Amino acid sequence: MAKKKQLKNLSIDETLPHQISAPDFKDTGIKMDPPFINEHGVVIGDSHYSSPNSPLEQWTDDTDPAIMSGDEWVHPTNDIGWNTTENRELLESKKPPKAYPFMHPTKDVSHGKD
Repeated sequence: MAKKKQLKNLSIDETLPHQISAPDFKDTGIKMDPPFINEHGVVIGDSHYSSPNSPLEQWTDDTDPAIMSGDEWVHPTNDIGWNTTENRELLESKKPPKAYPFMHPTKDVSHGKD
């Protein structure tokens, strides 16, 4: 496979704010990747889902769907697959607990209060 040409990163603070249901990668240790142009000249991961060189733009009854299979057609961090329950749980499991701003690192301040 040819080297992918990287494009401008669309993420802001490890999120994709232009997509209302996009997952939040912040504090997960997973770095968001910029869109890229695959070996067929198709932009992958730009959230527009349309590229002049895409087989989708020139689809006919004779087009073999296998032409769009493989990793070069999937963006690692801007893909609809991240919206699945399993992948959202994976991201959440990598984040620090939400309670951390209210916790003392060595003292249980709620001891005896409940």
